[in-house]
Amino acid sequence: MRGALPLGTYRPGTTVWHRIPAGPKLGLVVLTSIVVVALRGPWPPVAALVGAVLLSAWARVPPGAVWRGLRPLVVVVTVLGGFQWWQRGWPVAVEVVATTLALVVVATTFTATTPMDRMLDAIVRGLRPFRRLGVDPEKVALAFSLMIGAIPAIFEIFRETREAAKARGLERSPRANLSPMAIRTVAHAYDTGAALHARGIGDD
Repeated sequence: MRGALPLGTYRPGTTVWHRIPAGPKLGLVVLTSIVVVALRGPWPPVAALVGAVLLSAWARVPPGAVWRGLRPLVVVVTVLGGFQWWQRGWPVAVEVVATTLALVVVATTFTATTPMDRMLDAIVRGLRPFRRLGVDPEKVALAFSLMIGAIPAIFEIFRETREAAKARGLERSPRANLSPMAIRTVAHAYDTGAALHARGIGDD
């Protein structure tokens, strides 16, 4: 399941994108994301999406891995795009959908070409200057790793919930899908917090 997700899917390689240090690469990803979000109109985000796909191909991330990362978002993006089209017209719908997909593809490429330990080390190094402001770089890195680690669990909960609803003939029922998923997701978060507390993390 983990290999099908947009985060936490490192694939070793020898491309230039693989060889860029994690810190500068993360900075490029953040900068790129800011630029993509700032784009307006339907066509600049579409161009950004095409660029993100080309970057993924340049980094030799398998297209199947990119698609498996995007597939869980298809329903959400479709609903979001349809709603924007209905409320604000097709240009805004295209802008929102293309921006969302471009960001996911960029994130997929980054995590597919960057080992987790180097990613976390880059976060810690980047946040050290902010320690004097009360920021704990190690805790931020821990939170980041927990977030990435939670994504496979959440998607697994989503898959199991859908299968359970489908077995009862309720696959089209929002209540049968969303309520159990929300309850199980909160329970997973609670269990994670309890495990951290048991290890003395966050007691201060």
